[in-house]
Amino acid sequence: MDKRTDNSELEALLAAAADAIVVADAHGRILRCNRAAYRLFRYEEPELVGQAVKILMPEREASRHDAYMAHHIATGEERIIGKGRELEGRRKDGTLFPLHLSIGRSQSAGRLHFVAILHDLSQRRAAQAALERSQRLGAIGEMTGGIAHDFNNILTLIIGNLELVSHRDVTPDVRSLIHDALEAAELGADLTGRLLAFARQSRLAPERLETSEIVERAATLFRRTLKRGHQLHMTLDRDTAAIHVDTAQFQSALLNLLRNAEDALEDEGVILVTTENVEIDAAYLAQEIDVAPGRYVRVSLSDSGTGMDAEARRRAFEPFFTTKPPGKGTGLGLATAYGFVRQSGGHITLYSEPGQGTTVSIYLPQADAAAAAETAPSPGVAPPLPGRGEIVLVVEDDSAVRRMTGVRLTALGYTVLEVENAADALDLVRDGGDIDLVFSDMMMPGQMTGLDLARALRAERPDIPVLLTTGYAGEMTDAEIVDGYPLIRKPYRQEDLAGAITRTLAGPPV
Repeated sequence: MDKRTDNSELEALLAAAADAIVVADAHGRILRCNRAAYRLFRYEEPELVGQAVKILMPEREASRHDAYMAHHIATGEERIIGKGRELEGRRKDGTLFPLHLSIGRSQSAGRLHFVAILHDLSQRRAAQAALERSQRLGAIGEMTGGIAHDFNNILTLIIGNLELVSHRDVTPDVRSLIHDALEAAELGADLTGRLLAFARQSRLAPERLETSEIVERAATLFRRTLKRGHQLHMTLDRDTAAIHVDTAQFQSALLNLLRNAEDALEDEGVILVTTENVEIDAAYLAQEIDVAPGRYVRVSLSDSGTGMDAEARRRAFEPFFTTKPPGKGTGLGLATAYGFVRQSGGHITLYSEPGQGTTVSIYLPQADAAAAAETAPSPGVAPPLPGRGEIVLVVEDDSAVRRMTGVRLTALGYTVLEVENAADALDLVRDGGDIDLVFSDMMMPGQMTGLDLARALRAERPDIPVLLTTGYAGEMTDAEIVDGYPLIRKPYRQEDLAGAITRTLAGPPV
């Protein structure tokens, strides 16, 4: 076998590898990369060839790389050679992401080469976080259910004995005390009932319900207690499918979520309720755990209130956890809603950030989804990807959301650049970056919002279309265009994202 055959086999191997492969010399200069490496680190071919390999590392690792290399070459000590480890990589735009790295070495004609194989861990980390959250809530649910059952037994004895005593000939003062004690015991029974709901051990009586009708009914009840300065807007899809759930429990969950939303508002604010049909697919399952794929009804409640920090979001569904002042809440509203939805075969998500508001979305299986699945045609050839390598600049301050958006856009066939704020995005464009579309979050820290970025681009680069996104209530309009820019609301499905980008790229520049 001659050298040309060896090279062709090597090229075929590099091209076929799903993971990134980077070959460097003894001085840390990159000699070659496969296409997966360019996609992973967001570089164009052949930008990496001849560069120092440490440009793919965070600053703390890059600063130590040369010393590690020199030590290995001088001593032969194999500290990382042939051993896999997890660390962070740095993309062209400076964003960091988790990866698994394994390194091998070879020597040919007196020249030392190092081969690095790198695997993106972003989706695995997202799945691990979802699994940990599910396991934590599951463990709390088991403990809570056991405690609630024990307290129910105790309360049964207390209520029974109080009722027996009340039937005897007692003085009015004693009868009043018995009445108060019975009311307190009934409150305790209601509390244990809500704990059992969180533990998914409620007694449910599911029936077929028209989603929009039951949501409107709950909203009508809630409007009677709506405080001055607070507004409730409804955007209900009349084609929303029916669901099969317990009427009382569902209505109670909606009212609890509406009250939580109002409690988060200041003197003035807005709550938005929306309903729509959605389908949970593989792209969604990458972010969540214990969710069956299929067709669901999504009921979302958004508020323009104070929002939650990371710790509050992590514990939001735990029983008795509350961000309200003492005496203002039991911390059971979200917990019981969570338990009811999961016991009904659904899913619930929360999206929030301090000062920006909160969106809680309930996913319940469509009543006719199972029957429709039986008669659905067999899947055919997968449709072609909408992207053709167009470069999309993602502007998002939340690192987890930014990474996941990059994964989703890459899966759609686009080339992705990522930055965490509007100022960095504008600098990248001004530096002459070749960008086909900017996909920016509306609300971000710093002096520039996503809308400010869009307006600046309209003045400086009107040829670059901009698509905006938001997970917050904001002005609570149901418009899909803000100041002339198309808008897609979080959380969105993969097909919603694909359609919005296709339309934005096809439309005239703003």
